[in-house]
Amino acid sequence: MTSRIKISSFFDGGNITVIDAAEPDNIRVSIPKDTESDFYQWFYFRLQGGMGEQCSIYFENAKGATYPDGWENYQAVASYDREHWFRVPTNYHDGVLNVEHQPEQDSVYYAYFAPYSYERHLDMLSWASSHEDCVTHHLGETAEGRDITLLEVSKTQGLAKNIWITARQHPGETMAEWFVEGLLERLFDESHPVARAILKQCRFYIVPNMNPDGGVHGNLRVNSKGVNLNREWKRSSQENSPEVLAVQKKMAEVGVDMYLDIHGDEALPVNFVDGCSGVPNFDSRMKAMEALFSETLLAVSPDFQTEIGYEQDHFGEANLSVAAKWVGNTYRCLSLTLEMPFKDNENLPDEEVGWSPERSKILGADVLYPIYQVVNSKNMS
Repeated sequence: MTSRIKISSFFDGGNITVIDAAEPDNIRVSIPKDTESDFYQWFYFRLQGGMGEQCSIYFENAKGATYPDGWENYQAVASYDREHWFRVPTNYHDGVLNVEHQPEQDSVYYAYFAPYSYERHLDMLSWASSHEDCVTHHLGETAEGRDITLLEVSKTQGLAKNIWITARQHPGETMAEWFVEGLLERLFDESHPVARAILKQCRFYIVPNMNPDGGVHGNLRVNSKGVNLNREWKRSSQENSPEVLAVQKKMAEVGVDMYLDIHGDEALPVNFVDGCSGVPNFDSRMKAMEALFSETLLAVSPDFQTEIGYEQDHFGEANLSVAAKWVGNTYRCLSLTLEMPFKDNENLPDEEVGWSPERSKILGADVLYPIYQVVNSKNMS
């Protein structure tokens, strides 16, 4: 009898290799490497023919993934309509990741995290640019010719603080673009007092997707050249990292007063920020702004915390190839990497969806509060 199971990934962001799908209770797959790279962790595929069957999917090369610690206590996401994503039972044992699920429909999608498609990205740009306070700028093209688009959002034509936000340098960290979508929705809310006030004081420069090539290819970390953009800020080039070079040129043109680089972390089950204490130009002013930002976000969002994060660099030893470190050191401004989990937020778990697009969007909206506080502090004046 021929198996009814069909697995496919030939779509935007899709990524999987099928080893054997003859039996629904013993589906064996592997995760392909990123383009021109040894990184791998992102998966996204469609399964057909499994309705009512207990499907067991074994990711046989999970042990060699870029962040194997990311599989511990991790639950994959699934969706029938690619709109609502929910968590499905997942375990990691003896180097193999195993997803157990009985689909209720004939077609179901599984992914490492809820995808953010290139089409949705284009829709977001169109929606944002239709707002009277938003102007789009073409910064350049990726290696494969996709647009690198900047959104400039403000209510003032005069002097303003320049707030830069970039997302998805690592294309598989899709929660970063969900975060930006929520931030934009809040910024465009004419009835919200913080949004109204901050747009009169600030000019936002937002790049919702720094790595559209990598996203389309289904990569976790790199662009179509196999280059990790968040290690290119000291050596950006038109050949290998045109995305970074384009943003740096615009930064040099308009200036930077605050920078947030939005990411996702595979292993840590919390939201946190990483600052610039290790950069050569770090001073008491930058330190005070970092503290105020964290204190404010902690006060307004139970999804944020400050106990768990990356080990701080010793002064002068930060890696200036990393975006937030390079920007903070170059412009002597508040410059943070904001990380969200691929897993659930262990401090405020949600068994059905875990950390999700909706929660990412809410955190993106809430980040306006600490931005507003820092902009109006004596250290920003």
